[in-house]
Amino acid sequence: MSMTDLLNAEDIKKAVGAFSAIDSFDHKKFFQMVGLKKKSADDVKKVFHILDKDKSGFIEEDELGFILKGFSPDARDLSAKETKTLMAAGDKDGDGKIGVDGG
Repeated sequence: MSMTDLLNAEDIKKAVGAFSAIDSFDHKKFFQMVGLKKKSADDVKKVFHILDKDKSGFIEEDELGFILKGFSPDARDLSAKETKTLMAAGDKDGDGKIGVDGG
């Protein structure tokens, strides 16, 4: 399954383009722009599993830095600052990784 099976390709392109500048990434706006906010919990889990490159059941910090590439292969990597901000927002239990159920 690919990201475009779940989300509109044009929405992904617009969202990735909107945050092309270093340190401009805003996860709330990005996920809204790609249409993730309107998806069912099941579809959100499918997106999570696409982004979980090592299939560990978690998105670790090193995977998080490449999250935009999970939506579009030619997207940029997140900066260290952006990665840490996104990890802090998603890592609800403080274990340094984000679980499929947000922890």
